[in-house]
Amino acid sequence: MTEFYLIVILILSVLAFLAYGRDKRKARRSRKRISEATLLGLGFFGGAVGALLGMAVFRHKTRHWYFWIINILGLIWQVFVFYFLKTGGF
Repeated sequence: MTEFYLIVILILSVLAFLAYGRDKRKARRSRKRISEATLLGLGFFGGAVGALLGMAVFRHKTRHWYFWIINILGLIWQVFVFYFLKTGGF
């Protein structure tokens, strides 16, 4: 079960990373953007590692404190779920 969870987290992290890069590119070209809710949702619901890396690599949304909070909280709960799956509980 943990292997499946890690694969899902990896896929969502790659998607989040790519979404942050695409949104940054769209912002520079004044095109229609990816919504903040989508970016935050990708980070919180499985792609926190990719979202945080995307923020750092693309220097995107780094001034918005709530992006840091939501993505860090997402990372914490994703690690908690992994620990729970790995150990079978508390």
